[in-house]
Amino acid sequence: MTVITNIDDLKRIYKRRAPKMFYDYCESGSWTEQTFRENTSDFDKIRLRQRVAVDMSGRSTASEMIGREVSLPTALAPVGICGMQHADGEILAARAAEKFGVPFTLSTMSVCSIEDVAENVSKPFWFQLYTQKDTDFTDNLVRRAKAAECEALVITLDLQILGQRHKDLKNGLTTPPKLTLPVLADLATKWRWGLAMLQTQRRTFGNIVGHAKGVANTRSLHDWTAANFDQSLDWDKVKRLMDKWGGKVILKGILDGDDAEEAAKLGADAIVVSNHGGRQLDGALSSIRKLPEIIERVGGKTEVWLDSGIRSGQDMLKALALGAKGTMIGRSYIYGLGAMGEAGVTCALEVLQKEMDISMALCGKQNPGQFGRDMLLVPEDFEGCWQG
Repeated sequence: MTVITNIDDLKRIYKRRAPKMFYDYCESGSWTEQTFRENTSDFDKIRLRQRVAVDMSGRSTASEMIGREVSLPTALAPVGICGMQHADGEILAARAAEKFGVPFTLSTMSVCSIEDVAENVSKPFWFQLYTQKDTDFTDNLVRRAKAAECEALVITLDLQILGQRHKDLKNGLTTPPKLTLPVLADLATKWRWGLAMLQTQRRTFGNIVGHAKGVANTRSLHDWTAANFDQSLDWDKVKRLMDKWGGKVILKGILDGDDAEEAAKLGADAIVVSNHGGRQLDGALSSIRKLPEIIERVGGKTEVWLDSGIRSGQDMLKALALGAKGTMIGRSYIYGLGAMGEAGVTCALEVLQKEMDISMALCGKQNPGQFGRDMLLVPEDFEGCWQG
């Protein structure tokens, strides 16, 4: 029996069990993957301060994110095609999140539809929106999310055009996979995945097929994105969407102080410092490096969360100490989903919570709200001294 002690343990199982094209889809960045790598390695540059002879009893990792009580200061980030990482992946991840007490965010580019997930959970989840050229289709997505009683709308701002991810192109990524000889050879070694997929009918983009005009089937994430995503998205259109939604809104993909200020002016309930996991603009700074500047610029006008690069409970603590109110995790839970389905997502959350709890205690703190910048040792040049 494999003992799971950290997120990397789940990643190793995931790599064995998931088809190569879907593992590569998750575990890759754009172009040279510099930003993808630094999202995680930059966390290693920050150190924690150990404190002793303080009361560490009565600890709790519980917190709040946009007024919602959470057992851990994180939400499951929107990740496309979870239903190809494991059969019915979005449903399984949503169930695990609900039971654990953290929010789940469903991607526009999910395999299980908004309605599929709503039918299989008992508490509200969040819906992530990619804006489309077809405004009727975009507006219908918003209406469907409202009908499903989604608690918040997450508008992603950093994917008006798809960054080039070499592995996806070389693997011929499609949903479901095209059964070429290399793919068939790979699937022959992934029998668990194949058996589970045979038991579900959810194998394509559930929010798109049958809902977008003239779309009876779409297999390619790349082709659909290139043809349909709204490259003219601007702040006025973001405001229109926020008004149409009329509820809580989270703006995701902020990596610049000026953009953070614009998002705060619109009245976003939270903004997410994110570079899309290093999958969009390669050569951009890591999210954790940009976080302090954005915290300073926003000045408490809205909640600021961090996404991209979190692989441990200590990473979460470091983000909170630098000023984030919460975090979002993507790959950390996908590793669990691809490894063991719903149980794997739960395992990932348990690992992160245990790491946070023990590290928090050894730093002499009882809850995430007590964790501030004074608990970190940060290199003087961490944010960089860049010429404008």
